[in-house]
Amino acid sequence: MDSQWDDGGSVDVDGTGLETLNPEPLLTRDYETRPALVYERLRERHGPVAPVDLLGVPAWLVLGYREALQVLQDDDRWPKGLENWRARSEGRIPADWPLGPSLEVNHVLIQGGPGYRPLRTAWDAALKPFQDPRHPQAKRLRSAATAYADDLITLIAQGGSTGVADLSAQFSRPLPLMVASHLLGFPGSQGDDALMDMWRVLDAGPDAEAALERLLAALAELAALKRQKPGDDFPSYLLAAHPDLSLDQLARELFMLLGMTSDHVGILISNTVVEVVSGEGGVRASLSAGMVRETMNRVVMRKPPLVNFVPRFAAEDTGLGAYTIRAGDPVWVSSAAAHADPLFAGHVASGTAVSTRAHLSWGAGPRQCPARELASTVAAAGVGCLAERFDHLDLALPADQLPWRSSPFMRGLRSLPVRYALAPAPPVRPVADEPVPGAAAEDLPDPSARQRSSLWRYLTGLIRGGR
Repeated sequence: MDSQWDDGGSVDVDGTGLETLNPEPLLTRDYETRPALVYERLRERHGPVAPVDLLGVPAWLVLGYREALQVLQDDDRWPKGLENWRARSEGRIPADWPLGPSLEVNHVLIQGGPGYRPLRTAWDAALKPFQDPRHPQAKRLRSAATAYADDLITLIAQGGSTGVADLSAQFSRPLPLMVASHLLGFPGSQGDDALMDMWRVLDAGPDAEAALERLLAALAELAALKRQKPGDDFPSYLLAAHPDLSLDQLARELFMLLGMTSDHVGILISNTVVEVVSGEGGVRASLSAGMVRETMNRVVMRKPPLVNFVPRFAAEDTGLGAYTIRAGDPVWVSSAAAHADPLFAGHVASGTAVSTRAHLSWGAGPRQCPARELASTVAAAGVGCLAERFDHLDLALPADQLPWRSSPFMRGLRSLPVRYALAPAPPVRPVADEPVPGAAAEDLPDPSARQRSSLWRYLTGLIRGGR
């Protein structure tokens, strides 16, 4: 196939396989610090689709916006499901490949085949009460997100009405985890210990493996509890919509919701703060006018939290960009690269209304993120509270010196040091843990439990350590 792109280049790759193209490593130091330059170098060399090496495993990376939509919107031609991966079926993926464990967990974001559709239908049904603004569960979840955000800011205020804080560790990352605990229906403060372990897993530190074992055990215990005693929460609704789920399967789905949603939301909040306090006047103006969702949509066009989606696979030999993608080849769509595609970015840079509809941060097509509305609601609540509770926020480091952490999937800040000044009087709000109508007294949270929880002790320690 002979294809051309804007710079006039062309390649002839008939008969050429992915493995013979000498793909260059993607996850390098340059990618950690300046991923946009890596994407542009690949685009200049290969066009909208490039062969890359992912820690020793070759794959295709989709850089073009049009090509990204082609893949994301056609589930038949580009299915998910590791059973479609030819190299894996032939035993050519190393057993110790670092990305293997995260892709082998067969949950709703990874799964393909006939089991996916009933699972996704169950997900949509279980999430609907929390995402449809007409439902009381959605209203309670928004109230909980706002109240948790207030709690975290009030805790920061214990360090003084002015000062320096790490807004990532003290706000952006714990907030979505706390809301996730509310959504999952953890009894009392039990969820906070699981949230700390989720944090350790996401950080991939030396204690990540032990933390993962504890977390999966806690989620399996929660799954068993919800099967025995259903509640007004996501796992109970998921079981009701898909009664055939085993406890192990349910625990995997809860792990996915907890990990993916919390990391995505936390990064989105931090990125929005950076863009607002250091960005152009239009971003600050839209936030001050109360257009929080619009501000976040503009932010994800520039810095999407989920930079690369989990792989899809060519169902048959298919032309894409300047290459023929062979049946069974893995294809990773990069939302970050697609947003920067000159053929796309040039048309949306000056049009805010277009940007709100065109970004790929939550995917596109029939497999768009099932929790996108919930995640957006939590992020908007967090950003809105920051705007309301702080008179002043400023970066404590130059924007180009902020420390980033990159993975094959996500890109977010390791820390977000800010100088702050609190507004004089916090607003009066309802408590986060509103009782569910008909709940028994023993189901209600212990008012002193939070102060004993590992998460709250950790956050309090950050305040004391910063004094």
